Amino acid sequence: MPLAVGKDAPAFTAKDTNGNTVSLSDFAGKTVVLYFYPKDDTPGCTKQACSFRDAQSQYQGKDIVILGVSADDEVSHQAFTQKYNLNFPLLADSDKSLIKAFDVDGGGYAKRVTYVIDPSGKITHVDSAVNTTTHASDVLAALGLI
Repeated sequence: MPLAVGKDAPAFTAKDTNGNTVSLSDFAGKTVVLYFYPKDDTPGCTKQACSFRDAQSQYQGKDIVILGVSADDEVSHQAFTQKYNLNFPLLADSDKSLIKAFDVDGGGYAKRVTYVIDPSGKITHVDSAVNTTTHASDVLAALGLI
């Protein structure tokens, strides 16, 4: 069962698409959209990632950071990012520590769950019924931005 709204988001550190170390604390003062997805370059996951890519202009200038997370490694994330021209980082969770911390373990992969984390680190929205095609817009609506 996903973590509840109102809880502090678990602190984390992971490698991004380019091998950079990323921590939740790096984004203090910003809203973080942390979306978990099962696997790079699969139909639903591609639609979901491309929805965020295509909506990037609606997120810019609003102090919102988008981070995708799956159990795929950095090499897989790099190929996925290049193939679909993704314009936000993907986090490699090969050891599934984030998947476990955010309680989205689907038995070897991440369940499709999105957390919105406010600038102080609290979970303000959880979406576990993701529509992969409209997900980026759905998150903006949940934030009251459209």
